[in-house]
Amino acid sequence: MIILSQCVVTGQSLHTRSNRALKYYDQGKRDYELLYYDRAESNLRLAVREDSRFYEAHILLGQLYSDTGDWEKSVTHYRAAVEIDSLYFPPALFSLGKAEMRMGRYFEAMKHLEAYLSQQGATARLRSEAEKMIVSCRFALSFPRSLFDADPVSAGDSVNTLLDEYWPSVTGDGQQLIFTREVKRATGYGRDYGRDRQEDFYISNWAVNGYWRTARNAGAPLNTAGNEGAQSISSDGRYMYFTACDRSDGQGRCDIYFSSYDGNRWSPGINLGTPLNSTYWESQPSISPNGRMLFFVSNRPGGLGGMDIWYSTRSNDGKWRKPVNPGKAVNTAGDEFSPFIYFNGKTLYFSSNGRESFGGHDIYVTTMNRDSTWSTPENLGPPVNTPADETGLVIESSGKRAYFSSVRDKEKGKDIFYLDLPEVVQPEPVLYFKGTVIDKASGQPITAKYELSDLTNRVDVISSVTDSGGEFFVCLPQGSSYGLNVTASGYMIFSENFDFAEGYDSSEPFMKTIPLNRVRVGEFMRMYNVFYDTDSWELLESSMPELEQLLEFMQINPSVVIEIGGHTDSDGSEEHNQRLSERRANSVREYLIKRGIGKDRIFSHGYGETSPVADNITPAGKRLNRRTEITVLSEGIHK
Repeated sequence: MIILSQCVVTGQSLHTRSNRALKYYDQGKRDYELLYYDRAESNLRLAVREDSRFYEAHILLGQLYSDTGDWEKSVTHYRAAVEIDSLYFPPALFSLGKAEMRMGRYFEAMKHLEAYLSQQGATARLRSEAEKMIVSCRFALSFPRSLFDADPVSAGDSVNTLLDEYWPSVTGDGQQLIFTREVKRATGYGRDYGRDRQEDFYISNWAVNGYWRTARNAGAPLNTAGNEGAQSISSDGRYMYFTACDRSDGQGRCDIYFSSYDGNRWSPGINLGTPLNSTYWESQPSISPNGRMLFFVSNRPGGLGGMDIWYSTRSNDGKWRKPVNPGKAVNTAGDEFSPFIYFNGKTLYFSSNGRESFGGHDIYVTTMNRDSTWSTPENLGPPVNTPADETGLVIESSGKRAYFSSVRDKEKGKDIFYLDLPEVVQPEPVLYFKGTVIDKASGQPITAKYELSDLTNRVDVISSVTDSGGEFFVCLPQGSSYGLNVTASGYMIFSENFDFAEGYDSSEPFMKTIPLNRVRVGEFMRMYNVFYDTDSWELLESSMPELEQLLEFMQINPSVVIEIGGHTDSDGSEEHNQRLSERRANSVREYLIKRGIGKDRIFSHGYGETSPVADNITPAGKRLNRRTEITVLSEGIHK
């Protein structure tokens, strides 16, 4: 903010001889200093009406309009002041250039910023900012022509209102939009202006006719009398991480909270505590699709600028580790906001004012490499980025449509828009897997634990439980093989693996009903995620998730006695396959014994190629025949 005392020492030095203009100016200046912007504007406009060459009144009006984001009016009054006297107060050239840049008038902005730099007495801070803005103006003018054929489209009247809507988040299937709305607009200006706004969460569902339905308030106890906002939704829409400020359980001004949805309502927000939250400012969380990495914004020590992006990973016991700052690859000496980690778990979108931009905060994209380093962020360019501030961009799992908030019409305030991305800038599409777990005999849904692992890259994807209807939803990147294990108390384990090869159509979900058999004598389960090298009986590391499930099954069913059956395809001689199957079955037995399961509870048997469940001609058929089967020999009592 430019302080008027820099150019005005005494009332006698003002550029007016009109007592009426001076009276209006003095009152307007007092109103401005008290943040009564409406009254200040009215009085200052009366001052310049009385004397159109009242330099200081134009300067203060220019500053007032800059403060309120009305850059067009700010340009008008700063330009009027510069035309009256271009040398009296050199920072006016700086402020005019800044306002012109925010209007997208990059040539004019550079001219006035360079004129400011040519003056004597430019402060180090303003000189640095002017040089940075000139670089951004040149960047904006040289940026390649937009790849987009269409302008952003409003999310519609069912989502946007005359109030402000922002921070959109979309579930993995693209069927639900959750956003923040300012539900109580300020009734007046003053020192308590920030407390006159009430932010709540609103929810809209996608209708079959291709529109968003009328948004509804998420309701209590998630929404409170305080402000809730800047939320991130899990892929399945069952969990929310969000920001709340000035709460009695807060550790700093603003903290990150957690809420879950039980099918009827959202639970009260739970403060995530240390080390995620601190005595500083934490906000704008974004949860990764597997729920194990949380990005957020903070001004805690150790950052590079005012607000930085940080991330924390969650350990196997569910605790969040000490947050990490990704460094200069992402953060700058400016402010970074609104991180969004895409559904592939590695592409990060964020907003920054510390890089070459089109003005204000622009949206950038970077990708996390395998060694946890980040690629050089790229500006998304127009029409996503404009001279205004862009924040809160999210992209559907298909990679085709982006949602973000922006002020495109000042009369309508901040609204949510969407933009269909050209293929060249789309992130890799992500498939979504919908599963329903049922009791095989009754067909009734079961609350079960499910685990998915990426067999290609040998990493765990997610471990969670189904909802009360036995359903789960997971986003999975293409190009990998995945292993699925499903368990429930009193039931046999379900095991399967499948490929999501490149080219799989991501427009429709991969849907599967998973029937579970109760534990009883004679029941068996096929375990397709126990792996060995070719012609080997040594267990591979990728088998561990499945073997851990089998171990847990034996532990919670302490009286069950099982047979481990090894099966092969028909490649090789019958004698070779028989020996191989026996040794593989025994490897699983030895693993369980080493983990504490009694020898008398585990028998092993090799069946070689004698019991195929598919053809031995196609690769898919052979894969199904290479399996480990667990059969219950003695049931025992479930505890």
